[in-house]
Formats: sequence, structure tokens, C-alpha cells
Amino acid sequence: MGGHNGAVNQDPHLWLEDITGDDALEWVRRHNEPTLDELCGERFEQMRAEALQILDTDARIPYVRRRGEYLYNFWRDAEHPRGLWRRTTLEDYRTDDPDWDVLLDVDALAAADGENWVWAGADVLEPDYSLALISLSRGGSDATVTREYDVAARQFVVDGFTLPEAKSSVSWEDRDTVLVGTDFGPGSLTESGYPRVVKRWRRGEPLADAPTVFEGVATDVSVGVGVDLTPGFERLLASRSVDFFNHEHFEIRGDELVRIDVPTDASIGIHREWLLVRPRTDWTVGDTTHPAGSLLAARYDDFLSGTVELTVVFTPDDHTSLDTYAWTRDRMVLVTLVDVATHVELVTPGSWAREPIAGVPEHATTVIVDVDEYGDEIFLDSSGFDRPSTLLWGRAGDAVTEIKSAPSFFDASDIEVAQHFVASADGTMIPYFVVGHRNSTGPGKTLLGGYGGFESSNTPGYGGVLGKLWLSRGGTYVLANIRGGGEYGPRWHTQAMREGRHLVDEDFAAVAADVVKRGIATVEQLGAQGGSNGGLLMGIMLTKYPELFGALVCSVPLLDMKRYHLLLAGASWVAEYGNPDDPEDWAFISKYSPYQNISAEREYPELLMTTSTRDDRVHPGHARKMTAALEEAGHRVRYYENVEGGHAGAADNAQTAFRSALIYEFLHRALE
Repeated sequence: MGGHNGAVNQDPHLWLEDITGDDALEWVRRHNEPTLDELCGERFEQMRAEALQILDTDARIPYVRRRGEYLYNFWRDAEHPRGLWRRTTLEDYRTDDPDWDVLLDVDALAAADGENWVWAGADVLEPDYSLALISLSRGGSDATVTREYDVAARQFVVDGFTLPEAKSSVSWEDRDTVLVGTDFGPGSLTESGYPRVVKRWRRGEPLADAPTVFEGVATDVSVGVGVDLTPGFERLLASRSVDFFNHEHFEIRGDELVRIDVPTDASIGIHREWLLVRPRTDWTVGDTTHPAGSLLAARYDDFLSGTVELTVVFTPDDHTSLDTYAWTRDRMVLVTLVDVATHVELVTPGSWAREPIAGVPEHATTVIVDVDEYGDEIFLDSSGFDRPSTLLWGRAGDAVTEIKSAPSFFDASDIEVAQHFVASADGTMIPYFVVGHRNSTGPGKTLLGGYGGFESSNTPGYGGVLGKLWLSRGGTYVLANIRGGGEYGPRWHTQAMREGRHLVDEDFAAVAADVVKRGIATVEQLGAQGGSNGGLLMGIMLTKYPELFGALVCSVPLLDMKRYHLLLAGASWVAEYGNPDDPEDWAFISKYSPYQNISAEREYPELLMTTSTRDDRVHPGHARKMTAALEEAGHRVRYYENVEGGHAGAADNAQTAFRSALIYEFLHRALE
């Protein structure tokens, strides 16, 4: 990576950014050993076994997506830790013991290839679903190998479409043509490490000879091209991600590039004759200003020809935001959040009339699992902190009914859930959920979770491992719906970007203080946990608000915000955090960047730092360097780095169970 500027050249821990360097890995081993020696005792082993049993159980719901006449599923269990790609019919699926047709056994493939394959998905050719482009990752990284698979013959296609390891995007245009963005050599990737160029690759021709269909510039995050194969509405669509939140959308018509002229920060959806637009900031069209987070509809061809007639499908208010939507052939399923509670409705295009879907449970979080865009089938999943998932099935216009249910993994009979609100430093009311025990007689060990970034919402849901390893052992769980997320629509996020980042931290600190004020926990009994952007949040809690917590778990974190944009995918997040090379941006980033704000004088809560060598999204150097700097300042850090695992921190259920048990063992010890 080398020196970048004067400040970086003074970084004594820069050598720990050498991901697989001998010295760095020796440092990792020296730090892993004492952590494992201390935490891997009898209770840890019991929790690891419990977590693995939950993750591997055959009683889980096998979630599916429809492709033609079959329902497809990817399944991992104790016998198949790497997983099975398989399919069945709806009739069979509705039985207690479906007859699964296994298309690919990833464990068998890994053994045959001598590779640590982790499944990364399949793009299946429409409309006959006879061929697939299968992506496989080594050890769970974002970079994948792509290989063409003959679904009917159950074998990879000899001399088929194959791509070596890269952060590629590849999709079918027709049976003998794919659209591919990958590492074509120097200059073909963006500064974020994603494809900058997309080519049309025809069967039998060398990839090097494939003509370019679309390209962006080096400073883009990525570009992409895909085909809408809906009969009668076939379209070749392209997009440039200018930054993480701004995109330019086009339709490619022969040699012509037609701009879909919506605001760059708006997201769009195209279905048959309809274009849907969701602006992230207020959008004025003519005399009408549509607020951020609205959902607007227009006829696609009319919009492109300039005769804009936008119809309002949804408008947010102070309590209600759009969560997601999906299309059946002729109807739309719309999920909204009202103070972080989900509401599910069916929308009829044209009139855009909304009606509740009958059969959806109240007081539960309901999400869309799958809808058939060529038919009328709907799959929904409904769960809560204290209620396992139920899978609901129905047809658009009819009630949905339960066709599968997940088992209970812990005794929730004494669990009660409450929602509270607390004023943050600027007066904004921040909601949070408390999952506690009815028979609680006073403060007890409590785990606070939060994320606060990228408009990602945290909604109530069932966590078997959390319930078994934490709640059933007397712990209380708190989920903070802080700004930076999307719980109240785009504005909940946009106000906390860049120079507004401090709002995320103030919100989380306000929730932590309120948990103590309400007597749910003492400071010594309060722990917090976060990963990735949430790991950055933990680093800020450690260095800015250490007096609020007894323990922190910081996982796959961003911590050195001076160099984050130079490491792996970091350049793609400049729109979220700002550019540390710009002195004006560094002025606000430097105030919170954990690596630059370590104090030798302040007392810090107990800390467990976890990361993964194979994470090619957030560089493990963040966790390594922070740990080294904390130790240098006289603080103790328990450190664990999984040598595999990717950004999830674990490549299979066994690794996930191990990591979960390690975290909960640390928390039980630190907060008792």
C-alpha cells in the first residue's frame, strides 16, 4: 500500500496492512492464542455446540425463490457445511418432507477441486432455466470465480463461460451471450476495485475479443449492464454508480444510450410498462415537490419520451417510511415501516389503490421472501424477537396462509418486548427495543446492538443464536434504531452522512445512557456490539464514550478513517463518510476516527476485536492496527482473527458458531 502522505508515513503499524504477510500473520497468531486460551472453556464449548445445532438443524425453513416451474433453495447443514443447491415443486415443498432434487453439491465440488469453495449465487438463464452462471468464492471473499453450469445435465459446461477470480458482474443476454464486467487488465477496474467496463461475450469467442457495451470512469464505484427478459418488454439496461448513493441509469437501444432522467440519488424499478422512482432527496417536477422517500410511478415509455406524468404511490410522514416493494405480474407488494413496525399491502397499478394483505400477523416483522414476477405467487416471512419465523404463501388478491414454521430455539415464555424513545443530543427522538424478562427484579447484563449507516434498517426479528446464548442465560437485548439507518426513510440516513456522522454516535450514546437511567442495566453490566460500519460505531464508543459501557465487541470494523478509502472497497464509501484527503472533510472525520483518537489516560471498557483475514471488503488492517495502537497506549484487547470468512467473518456454520460462542462468552464474563 505504501506511504500516502506525511501523517501516514508516521503510522508505526502500517506493516499490519500486509494482509497475508508472514510478519503480520505471526502477529495475528500471537494475538489469537491468548484470546482462545482464555475464552474457550466449558461454557464456550456448550454455547458453540448450541449455536451449531441451531445453524445446522433440518427444522429450519428452507427459503425458496421461484424460477419457472421449480422452487430453488440453497441449504447448509451438518452433513453439507458448504451447501447444496437444489430445487423442488410447490406441491412437494408444501409437504413436511419435500423431495429435493440436488443440482450441485458444493462440498463434493470443493473436495474434487481441492478448493475451499463458498457458494456465492447462481444467475439462471430465462425463460427455460436450463443453464446457470454459478459464482464461487474462495473462503468467503467478495471476489468470485464464475463457471457455466448445465442444470439438466448436472455438470459444468466444457469450454463454457468461465471467469477467473475477480469482483465480477456477469449476466445472461441470451443462451449464447453474456454481459460481463470483470478485471480485463490495467484500467478495467474502478478505484474501488469493481468493474468499470462491461463487454458482450459470445459463446466460443475469446473474452479478449468481446466488444465493449458500456463503460464508466475510474472514479465511479462500479458499472453494470443487465437484460430485462420479460416477453414483450425486453430491454438492455445499464447503470453507472458515480458514488455509493448516486447512479446514472440508461437503456441501450442499438448504438444509442438513452438516459432515464431521474435524480442521480433516486432508486428506480422497471416492471413491464411501469417505471417506479424513489427519490432520496426532495424532487421538484413542474410545480410539485415530492418529498424524499416517496414512491412515484410513470409509464416507462412516456417517461423516456419526456411526457412526464408522475403518480404518487406512497408519501412518507414523520412516523411512516417505505421499506421495500416487489412485483408479481400484475400487482405490487408494498412494505412500509410505522415507527419500525411493518405493514404489508397489495397495490394495483394504474389506480395505485392499496389494500392490506389478509393473513399477515399483527405485531410482527414481515418481509418479502419472493414474488413471482411472471405469475401471482407471494412468499412472506413473519417473525419477532420472541416468535420464530413463519413462512406465508398466497396468491395476489387472496389471503396468505402459513405453509412452514421454524422451531423455537429458546424458551421465550418470560420474554417481553418494549419500545422506548429517547431524545438525542439535538432533541430528535430515537426509538429502541428492549427484549427483556418479565420476572426481572433489577438491572442485569444487557447487550446493545446498532449499525447506523448506509440507510440500512434494523427491524425486530427472531435470532435463535442470540436467544439461546444470551437471552436464555439471563441477558437482556436492546436494539437501537439510530440515524444513519433507513427506519424513517432516506432523511434518517442523509442527515447522518459525512459531517453529520456525529448524530449516529450521539444517538447510540443517548440510548446507552437511557438504558442505564431506566434501570435495565448498570454501566458495568452494559455491553454493545457492532460489525463493519457498526464496528466503526464501536470504535467511536470506545474512544469517545468509554464511560457508558462495561464491554464492547468490535467486529470486521472500519477504524482508521485516514486510510479507509485506500484499502480494498473503501473508496466506494467516500459518499458516506467523506474524503480524508480533502482537508475540509478530514476536519470532521478526524474528530471521530477511532485510530487517531486513542487516549492513554482514559479508562476504556473491556474490548473484544474480531475480524477476518479473507475479508476483501473491510480490510483486516483496521482491526489489527487499532489493537496494536491500543496495546501501545496501555490498554488490553482480546483479539480474534478468523483466517477465512470474508466480510461475514465466517465461511460456514461451524465458523459462525465458533465466533458467536466466543463473543457471548466474552460478554458473559465481562458483564457479570
